[in-house]
Amino acid sequence: MKYRFLFPIVGLCLSLIYTPLGQAQYLKGINDQLLAKVERKYGSRARTRVADWRKLMSRNANTGKPVSEPKKLRSSNDFFNRIRWVSDQRHWGREDYWATPIEMLGTNGGDCEDYSIAKYFTLKETRVSTAKLRITYVKAIQYNQAHMVLAYYERPDAEPLIMDNINLRILPASRRQDLLPVYSFNGENLWLAKARGKKLKASSQRSLPQWRKLNQKLLAEVL
Repeated sequence: MKYRFLFPIVGLCLSLIYTPLGQAQYLKGINDQLLAKVERKYGSRARTRVADWRKLMSRNANTGKPVSEPKKLRSSNDFFNRIRWVSDQRHWGREDYWATPIEMLGTNGGDCEDYSIAKYFTLKETRVSTAKLRITYVKAIQYNQAHMVLAYYERPDAEPLIMDNINLRILPASRRQDLLPVYSFNGENLWLAKARGKKLKASSQRSLPQWRKLNQKLLAEVL
């Protein structure tokens, strides 16, 4: 991720579009027909990866045998951190491409926003409230570049836990001094770190066009 792309977005005091897929609707769309399509496009190993992801979400979404949220965080984090890191330029031939989880698993590669997005939707589909989740842009101080992580807030006033692909351990934000937060978002809202976490409100759907395009791709995949 190129750091120069960060600042124009931060300046926008606009709300994000809502996520068009309701809780667990994306999971229901990952059926045998979709797995066959994945195999045709990406190969048999890709089909296995997506099938394993479906099993993970089905297990964690099971209301009959509830799974604790800490376990959901760990399983999601560990599952996607096994995917190889590759830059957007090398992987997709462009500077900044936001892949869906199926694209990431299909190609067995992604960069920091792809890890964060995949973990976000995995937790969303396993009945973790999106109010507890924020995809967070940060500066990775050690590398002096933009980075993206997923933050989990057990309560609105709680210290967030950070799910990352650089440091594979889920740690409280206070133990991630190597990260400088800039802004965060989920399917409904946008927060600016320099405004002390103040939620920014407006009615535009143009605040993050990549988020809008990503959600359109997600919807198209399961139709």
